[in-house]
Amino acid sequence: MGRIIAGVAGGLALKSVPGDATRPTTDRVKEALFSRLETYGVLDGGRVLDLYAGSGALGVEAASRGARAAVLVEQAPKAVAACQANAGLVNRKLGRDAVAVRRGSVDAFLEAEAATGRGWDLVLMDPPYPLGEAALAQTLARLVPVLDAGAVVVLERSTRSPEPAWPAGVVRFAERKYGETTLWFAEPVEPGP
Repeated sequence: MGRIIAGVAGGLALKSVPGDATRPTTDRVKEALFSRLETYGVLDGGRVLDLYAGSGALGVEAASRGARAAVLVEQAPKAVAACQANAGLVNRKLGRDAVAVRRGSVDAFLEAEAATGRGWDLVLMDPPYPLGEAALAQTLARLVPVLDAGAVVVLERSTRSPEPAWPAGVVRFAERKYGETTLWFAEPVEPGP
């Protein structure tokens, strides 16, 4: 069972997704990730998307550490149920509705968000390892229109996976490896002439 590491809801036990359909981010990777994100200044008061959320552990961690709002996007019914339970726990602990859950495909969510004109400060992506590189590239392209200037995108993949094909409008600025897990960090850039 996972837990929230730090912040207002630090130590809170989280509901995990039953079965082995998801791959939870380890506490070691989560701690390193959030320490880095705090130095980037995207957590405090930021708007956070947790795509392919699984149990929602990353999104609720962001809310516990000061994000203004976090949206957990997940399609699998058991994972959605875990996200809803964890969002409820954190919202009660925070005393406000900081975390919301959206059931559906990530691509459909991003297409709908692009039409709203709203931007996001932090996007956490932990797609299933079987998701192919071409499908991931399409999702990353759909992500570009919903990023605020100064946003950070974090993509978690297997260390055996190749570097993602970053679309125009986004550039990788860091990569960190933790055993079997690689975190890719990217940010939006203005298109060149």
